[in-house]
Amino acid sequence: MTARDTGWIKSSRSSGGSNACVEVRFGEATVGVRDSKNADGPRLVFAARGWQAFLARVSSG
Repeated sequence: MTARDTGWIKSSRSSGGSNACVEVRFGEATVGVRDSKNADGPRLVFAARGWQAFLARVSSG
């Protein structure tokens, strides 16, 4: 994959002056997460079920 892969969605909380720039990419069975400032850098890949559990936990505080 390259930095210009399609399908990546930048977080609405990410901004030009922020150090917290996150993009996600939804696949059929996985969700990818990367730093938008380093698109060719490391990526986290979650199983779709794991991503849902992560979001539920974050949302609950």
